[in-house]
Amino acid sequence: MAFQKAVKGTILVGGGALATVLGLSQFAHYRRKQVNLAYVEAAEYISEPVNREPPSREAQLLTLQNTSEFDILVIGGGATGSGCALDAVTRGLKTALVERDDFSSGTSSRSTKLIHGGVRYLQKAIMKLDIEQYRMVKEALHERANLLEIAPHLSAPLPIMLPVYKWWQLPYYWVGIKLYDLVAGSNCLKGSYVLSKSRALEHFPMLQKDRLVGAIVYYDGQHNDARMNLAIALTAARYGAATANYMEVVSLLKKTDPQTGKVRVSGARCKDVLTGQEFDVRAKCVINATGPFTDSVRKMDDKDAAAICQPSAGVHIVMPGYYSPESMGLLDPATSDGRVIFFLPWQKMTIAGTTDTPTDITHHPIPSEEDINFILNEVRNYLSSDVEVRRGDVLAAWSGIRPLVTDPKSADTQSISRNHVVDVSESGLITIAGGKWTTYRSMAEDTINAAIKTHNLKAGPSRTVGLFLQGGKDWSPTLYIRLVQDYGLESEVAQHLATTYGDKAFEVAKMASVTGKRWPIVGVRLVSEFPYIEAEVKYGIKEYACTAVDMISRRTRLAFLNVQAAEEALPRIVELMGRELNWDDYKKEEELETAKKFLYYEMGYKSRSEQLTDRSEISLLPSDIDRYKKRFHKFDADQKGFITIVDVQRVLESINVQMDENTLHEILNEVDLNKNGQVELNEFLQLMSAIQKGRVSGSRLAILMKTAEENLDRRVPIPVDRSCGGL
Repeated sequence: MAFQKAVKGTILVGGGALATVLGLSQFAHYRRKQVNLAYVEAAEYISEPVNREPPSREAQLLTLQNTSEFDILVIGGGATGSGCALDAVTRGLKTALVERDDFSSGTSSRSTKLIHGGVRYLQKAIMKLDIEQYRMVKEALHERANLLEIAPHLSAPLPIMLPVYKWWQLPYYWVGIKLYDLVAGSNCLKGSYVLSKSRALEHFPMLQKDRLVGAIVYYDGQHNDARMNLAIALTAARYGAATANYMEVVSLLKKTDPQTGKVRVSGARCKDVLTGQEFDVRAKCVINATGPFTDSVRKMDDKDAAAICQPSAGVHIVMPGYYSPESMGLLDPATSDGRVIFFLPWQKMTIAGTTDTPTDITHHPIPSEEDINFILNEVRNYLSSDVEVRRGDVLAAWSGIRPLVTDPKSADTQSISRNHVVDVSESGLITIAGGKWTTYRSMAEDTINAAIKTHNLKAGPSRTVGLFLQGGKDWSPTLYIRLVQDYGLESEVAQHLATTYGDKAFEVAKMASVTGKRWPIVGVRLVSEFPYIEAEVKYGIKEYACTAVDMISRRTRLAFLNVQAAEEALPRIVELMGRELNWDDYKKEEELETAKKFLYYEMGYKSRSEQLTDRSEISLLPSDIDRYKKRFHKFDADQKGFITIVDVQRVLESINVQMDENTLHEILNEVDLNKNGQVELNEFLQLMSAIQKGRVSGSRLAILMKTAEENLDRRVPIPVDRSCGGL
């Protein structure tokens, strides 16, 4: 079984945060001055979408059931699969897509959030005189420019600093980065430049300044990866593709070709994961775009098929925004074990990663404590000693499985390039494997080209270069101002809606609830410190959200930003979804528990509980123990050895502070390790020890008790908001 290697390269990486409005405006102006002819040609050939809005999931299921035969059936709703569906349907092919989970539920939502060509791959291409790697970088840089053009609301350029600590490295890195600009050619976002030590510290004040020589700044793109993936799938649906999430392929259908006598794949037996209903979806061509699960679908076709994917796990962590400048990233080109670490602003937080280690394939990858600490240690190496990098400041953590194309005998995943391979089996199954986020479009183009050639389908060339994704066509950097003026939304909420939904933000604003306040007039937040509003839950259902996990992780990004905030928002999200989807009490409870389990295992909440357990060591000086005991006994006036809600209420009332019982219960529950409804002295000392070591931060009980002790005589109100909510 021979491989057909993709004609176009594949060097991408998933991305980062959204840039400032000013940066977006400048970039939009810059890109309009360099209008690509490919976009003009695409616009002339592509008709308008057949649907003003994506059809409902129920309507899509009926289309899948009632269509006698599709031209193309895509298995997999990640970036590549959704890209294949969009490429096929815009060529006029009758297209279907099924995804066993949610769109972007796998690797595509767990990236570094960068849109880039790959600086380190260019270095490898030059050092090894590898023309193939060079072509892949060049192709990726072209795709970077296209993606920034077609989804301006979800993406933006980001300056990334490469700090230099040895004089000889300055010209070395400068030449490499300038070559990166040169390879990009007309697609260069903005020219790189050198900064002196003082200027570097102005831009990145938390940087380690000892031995710092200077820095080099270059530009790449970043995006909201899950929302970008969703925009691709929704755009495909608007152009007429029958797309359905939570549709699992149980088996492949086959039939004998009467002309050749060969057995050919002719569709798939699909199962609705939500209802259990099964039916056949027939197609002339089936495309396997299942990422890490590529080989499992290949084995449905041929149980003896050789494995072509070697999975690699990449862990990322999210920390408070004060760890990085608002609009400047950092690249560590050589970590202690030779890997590359990015340290980037994202959604007003800081994202750091990634690791690169061989792993087993699973639907529910879990970030390990070892990988989290590796990233934290590398971050410490680059930040000033004035900045205490605390384990407790990790707000979320996740692991994504990269589907690397490799020789199965290879054990070194770090040396593998992310180039893609298009494989055609004996029975006509088309597999697209490997690749990275940035080049999803060119990967899809290569795949559909192979499908047309293999199955003699009648279609023209790809038309996706320059094709706006949902929300991008009428977006502008000032769109959020109209949302503020027309609907009475907070400025922060309006900017969030504009950079999440693009020109569809007005539809979300129309659904927003009245707050009952003088200002904002509409837009009730799901959680106080993030700009997500209740209307997004209702709108998310129109975007095919079926579960609470869909809502907290991919329609909103709460789970990726702060797992504690996501958990706080869950009850209201489940209530709103239940109202829209007619869930009974049993279903609501099931959704709540499933979402909590997702946060606990897949988004790093498990790590929080492991930082403070009933077995945690107490490592405090005798003087500290005495001090904390005195603080504890101000609340435990009866010398019981534990404190309850009643004890806390008594102290608060003595200083004229009112707090509702539910909030107090939540505060004590964070520290109540044995869950007996009370906080014992030993638990309190374990908490204070963990805080001193940096394993825990933002404990509301610790802050409340400290402030109460200091202000018992002054009668000053006590702040009880989460302080970063660290894990």
